[in-house]
Amino acid sequence: MTSGPFVPILEARGLVVLDGGLATALEDQGYLLADELWSSRLLRDDPEAIAMAHRRYLDAGADCITTASYQASCAGFAAAGIGRDEATSLLTRSTELARKAIEEEKPSAALSPMVAASIGPYAAFLADGSEYNGRYEADPGAIEAFHKDRWTTLAGSDPDIMACETIPNGMEVELLLDILEADGQRWAWLSFCCGDGGHLWDGTPIEEVAALCDRASRVAAVGVNCTAPHLVPSLIHKIRSTTDLPIIVYPNSGERYDAATRSWRGFGEPWMTAIKASIRAGASIVGGCCRIGPDRIRELREWVDSEEWKAL
Repeated sequence: MTSGPFVPILEARGLVVLDGGLATALEDQGYLLADELWSSRLLRDDPEAIAMAHRRYLDAGADCITTASYQASCAGFAAAGIGRDEATSLLTRSTELARKAIEEEKPSAALSPMVAASIGPYAAFLADGSEYNGRYEADPGAIEAFHKDRWTTLAGSDPDIMACETIPNGMEVELLLDILEADGQRWAWLSFCCGDGGHLWDGTPIEEVAALCDRASRVAAVGVNCTAPHLVPSLIHKIRSTTDLPIIVYPNSGERYDAATRSWRGFGEPWMTAIKASIRAGASIVGGCCRIGPDRIRELREWVDSEEWKAL
């Protein structure tokens, strides 16, 4: 039986609408983010900018907003000259900003939007592109210690769910599930970053990690994100072959990120077409990732509210 924090929204509406790329919204607001801390730099330099981005997604109709902690960690902040006490405070602030945005934008909502604490992959803080190929040089112990450190702080900031996202490496999935099991209180979703229609970037078959999630406790959803839209339906079918958990998908625009220049290249794909195909394939929690901003989420919200998806 399905359980977890998504259940009230799924039971009331049938689908959950996520937000889009936080960095995308911030860049649209005029911020340049091509550095090692990415959007997490603004937790210290301009927290109101992050709050505004959250409010824009809430105004667009998102049922769940994700904190500005994807690329935030004590290790990453330390490399930027930020001490541990301040780093811990900034991680906590990421949840506080999201919660405050909900209180300001949706103070009387019958179903209050959720706050998801973003847990990006280990390699995100390296900012060298290895988060998109899954080829990690660090040993499992170092990766586990990195995640435990950030998890403890973010879990203590009282989000509604932990968003373990853009995970490109099968070993990292196992480590995160171990941390979730040891926590014993928080719920999490796990979503993977994939380079083809069947595997994580490191080559792990997606049905293998979906099966691990199915056997774990307190996994609220499993799926894919920051993956080219046209690959998502095939990945959903493979996920569904090994789990009945709710499926979460939030693809990027289909453009490709160039880690060397820290810029996006190529052309986008028909994102809404892929979302519709994903729902048809079994996804029930949908949204956007990189290069998908508030306007696209508003388009998704209006389409979901029209209930046209029920005819798919």
